[in-house]
Amino acid sequence: MKKILFSAYSMDFGGIEKSLQTLLNYLIKKYEITLVLEKKQGVFLEKLDKNINVVEYRPNDNKNIMVRKLLNFLNRIKFILKYKNKYDFSASFATYSKASSFVARTSSKNSALWAHADYMDLFNNNIEFEKFFKSISFRKFKKIVFVAESAKNSFLKIYPELEKKAIFCNNLIDYNIIEKSKENIEDVKKEDIYTFVNISRHDEKQKKITRIIEACKLLKDEKKEFRVIFVGDGPDYNLYIKMIEEYQLQNNIIVVGSKDNPYPYLNLSNAFILSSDYEGYPVVFLESLVLNKPIITTNISDAKKDIDRKYGIVTNFSPLDIYRAMKNFIENNYKINNKFCAEKYNEDIINKLEYIIES
Repeated sequence: MKKILFSAYSMDFGGIEKSLQTLLNYLIKKYEITLVLEKKQGVFLEKLDKNINVVEYRPNDNKNIMVRKLLNFLNRIKFILKYKNKYDFSASFATYSKASSFVARTSSKNSALWAHADYMDLFNNNIEFEKFFKSISFRKFKKIVFVAESAKNSFLKIYPELEKKAIFCNNLIDYNIIEKSKENIEDVKKEDIYTFVNISRHDEKQKKITRIIEACKLLKDEKKEFRVIFVGDGPDYNLYIKMIEEYQLQNNIIVVGSKDNPYPYLNLSNAFILSSDYEGYPVVFLESLVLNKPIITTNISDAKKDIDRKYGIVTNFSPLDIYRAMKNFIENNYKINNKFCAEKYNEDIINKLEYIIES
């Protein structure tokens, strides 16, 4: 059995971590897997297959620069002596992590870097874009894997000479969410009213959930009957609570906080809604489609290619555009006409994964 290694920051709640958990739980059927984390923690740790070996490689953060550099140097030497080219394949799944990059590049000559965002959206200029990729020694990887085709295309505009290294491979779908979506929940009841759900980290810088709240105010002013469930938590949780109270939307927006199992909320909704400025490729897109829920999303990642006119509506970034899409869904009871084929989707991803690992 071939030995493979993945490195990441942690297994805390998030789309990247959820994708990694799904990926590793599939790959363990065929490979012997080691997962190296900067922080051996997170809600998804206990959801990993017990046969996956999880170890920690934590950079030292001593406040004394000289001490920190010395201890990190010794830590790297220790890791090199133990793991240098011991694996048939390795991958850094945390794009932003220098430690994760070092671990993956050290562990195998056949190494890959996973890229989870369109970094031209994340950084406002080419200089910051190039500085970011240089900081993680991206040229030393044999392959660079992009979870969105738009992200790959943006990268190749800056580095066209790396076209042979760049691979588009979306995330696998976890079928277990179908069973998880059937669990009973007490805080929200199914009602005969058009219901949207947003599942995301409450971080206004990226997620821009205030756009949904502004759109809800416009719908309420028109006396539309609807509700929105917010599933999640984060630094701007209280900002959203205050805004909901200020606009007197308590009867329209239900905030349930972070949930280990958000799928029953998605299941009882009529549609999923996302208002972000940028994303990699949202795992919740795939989860919505598995549960046959149409999507309203801002124009992020591959949404135009994958969602628009097929499984929902892609809007511009203003609250007014989001309001118009929500109004369309409510008035027309928007549903998906062509059911998403999760089996075919996963089959295509698995073929790409085997090429990435085996070639």
